[in-house]
Amino acid sequence: MSQLLPILIFPLLGALFNGFVAMRQSQGKGFVGKSLTSIVACLMPALAFLFSLKVFFSLLAHPEITQISAAGLMEWMRAGTLLVNFGFVVDHQSALMLLVITGVGSLIHLYSTGYMHEDEAYARYMAYLNLFLFFMLILVMGDSLPVMFIGWEGVGLCSYLLIGFWFTDADKAKAGKKAFVVNRVGDLAFLTAMFLIFVTLSKDATEASELLSFASLRTNAEALKPAAGLITLCLFLGATGKSAQIPLYVWLPDAMAGPTPVSALIHAATMVTAGIFMIAKLSFLFVMAPAVMHLIATIGLATALMAALIGLTQYDIKKVLAYSTVSQLGFMFLALGVGGFNAAMFHVMTHAFFKACLFLGAGSVIHGMHHEQDIRRMGGLWHRMPTTAVTFLLATLAISGFPLTAGFFSKDEILYLVYASDLSKLYYGLAVLTAGITAFYMMRLFAYAFLGASRAAHPEHIHESPRVMTVPLIILAGFSLVGGFMGVPHVLGHSLGIENWLAHWLASLGQVTPHEVAGPLQEGALMVISTVWALSCSAAAYFIYRNKLNAAANLKVRLAPLYRLITNKFYIDEIYDALIIKPVKRVSDLVLYRNIDVRLIDGLAVNGVGAVTRLLGNGFSLFQSGVVGHYLFYFLIGLCLFLGYMVMG
Repeated sequence: MSQLLPILIFPLLGALFNGFVAMRQSQGKGFVGKSLTSIVACLMPALAFLFSLKVFFSLLAHPEITQISAAGLMEWMRAGTLLVNFGFVVDHQSALMLLVITGVGSLIHLYSTGYMHEDEAYARYMAYLNLFLFFMLILVMGDSLPVMFIGWEGVGLCSYLLIGFWFTDADKAKAGKKAFVVNRVGDLAFLTAMFLIFVTLSKDATEASELLSFASLRTNAEALKPAAGLITLCLFLGATGKSAQIPLYVWLPDAMAGPTPVSALIHAATMVTAGIFMIAKLSFLFVMAPAVMHLIATIGLATALMAALIGLTQYDIKKVLAYSTVSQLGFMFLALGVGGFNAAMFHVMTHAFFKACLFLGAGSVIHGMHHEQDIRRMGGLWHRMPTTAVTFLLATLAISGFPLTAGFFSKDEILYLVYASDLSKLYYGLAVLTAGITAFYMMRLFAYAFLGASRAAHPEHIHESPRVMTVPLIILAGFSLVGGFMGVPHVLGHSLGIENWLAHWLASLGQVTPHEVAGPLQEGALMVISTVWALSCSAAAYFIYRNKLNAAANLKVRLAPLYRLITNKFYIDEIYDALIIKPVKRVSDLVLYRNIDVRLIDGLAVNGVGAVTRLLGNGFSLFQSGVVGHYLFYFLIGLCLFLGYMVMG
C-alpha cells in the first residue's frame, strides 16, 4: 500500500466511526462514551500527521526525488479523449501543506475535546471535523484538477455542516447556507476553467489521456497559452470563493456562527488557503497571463485594506479575527499577483500558526467568560487567564510583524516583492499602511480584552481554561515565534548565518524575478520602515485602549460618518441584498414559483394528473352499482361487441 493512503484513510475512519456513534446516539441507542469518541477523533489526525512527517522526511532525505505519487489507483472516468484516474501525488508544496493541515488540525481536535465536551452532539461534531480534514487532504494531494475538485467541494460541504452546526438557531443555519451558496459561485468558475482546459487540449488529442492531471498541464503549458488569460481568470474567480476575496468574501465573517475551534480550522490552515494553494500549484499557467496577475494583486490589496479597516471597528472578538483573516488572505493574493508564489506559501504557513493560536485563544476567553464575545465587557483578563493572555499576546505580536516573529519574516518578504515589482509604488504604500492598521486593531483587541480593569458583570467567575485547551495554545504560540526562521530573508540570513530553507524547498513553484532588485541596504531600509511603522501603530493602540478609552470614544464621534461607513462594513451586504438577492427572489417568486412551479408543475404534472385520474375514477365508478343484473347486462353488451368485432374482422 502506498505511504500516501494512510494519510487519507485515518481521518476517514475517524469520521465513519464517530458518524456511526452520532447516528446511534440520535436514535437513543448510544453505547460509546465521549472518552472513546475523543480518543478516536484525536488519534486519527495525529496518525495522519505522523505519516505526513514520514513523507516529508522521505522527500527531504532524497533531493533527487521531487514527488511521491500513488497515481492511477483506479480509473475514475473515460469520455472521448478525456481520461481521469483517481490518484494522489505529494510534491514539496503538498508536503508542507500536509504538515500544516494535519499538525494544526490535530491540535484543534485536541482543543475541541475541552471546548465542545458538554455539547449534546459531540460525536457528530467530531465526525464533521475528521471528515473536513479528510477532504482537505484530498484537495492538496489530488494529482489532477478533478480529484482536487472532490476535496474542493468536500471542504465546502463540511464547512456548511460545521458553520451551521447549531442549526436550531436560525441565524447560525443562515450563516451556513450563506457560506455554501457563495462558495458555489466560485466553484462554477473553477468548473468552467476545467472545461476550457479540456476543450483547448483535446483539439490535438487522438486518444483518451489524462489531460487534466497536473503533470499533463505542466507538459502542455505552451498549448494552453492562447487561452491562458481566460482559464486563469476563471481559476482566480474560483479561488476568491474559497479564499474569501472581493467579491466573494462576504461568507467568511458570518462563518463565526460556528463553534470557535471550527473558526480556527477553517480560517487558519485549511479551507481558506485552498485558493492560494491552487494558484501556486498552477503558477506555470498564471505567469503566462500578466493581466490576470495584475488583477490578482489589485484584488488582494483592496481586500486586505478594506478588511483591515472593518476590523478597526468590530467589538465581537471573533469578528475582529475574521476580518483579520480576510485581510491576511489579501496579502497572500497580493504576493501571488506579483509572482511571489513562495512568499504566499510562506505566509500561508506562518498565518496557520498565529491565526490558529488567536482563534483558539478567543475560544479560551469565551469559555472562561461563559460565552461572552463582546470585548467591551472584558478587560483585566491578564491576571485571571494568564496562559491564554501570554499566548494571545505572542500571536498578536506575530501577526503585527514584531521583529523576528513568524509574521515579521513572511509579511516583510511580501512587502519587499511588492516594492520590487513593476507595479506602482502606490501598491507598496497601501500594503505598508494595511500592515500598520493590522498592528493597530490587533493591539486594540488585546488591550480591550486583557488589559485595564475588568468590565465583566461577574469577574469573580472568570477562570483559566483546562490544560487540554491551553497546551495547543502554547504549542501554536511557540511556532508563532520561531516558525518564520524557515524563511529568513537574505539580508538577515547572511548576518545571522541562517539559510532561507523554505525558498529552496519551494523552488519548484518558481518565483518571478523582481522588476527592481534591491540591494542589501535598500532591502534593510524597507524592512526598518515597515517594522517601525507597525510597532508605532501597535504602541498607539496600546496607549489609547489601555488608558484613553474616552479619547477613543471622542475620536469616534468626530469621525462619525466615516466610522458609520466602516462599522457597517461599507454596506456591501446591503448592496448585494438590493442588487442580487432581492431581484433574484422577486424573479423566482413571480416567474419561476407562480408560473413554472404552481401553474406548470403543480397545475399540470401534479394536480392535473390527479384531476384526470379522479375524473376517470368517478366515471368508472358508475359501473360499480353492486347490482348483479347490471353486471350481467354489461357482460352481455361486451360479449356482443366482441362477437361483432370477430365477425366483422
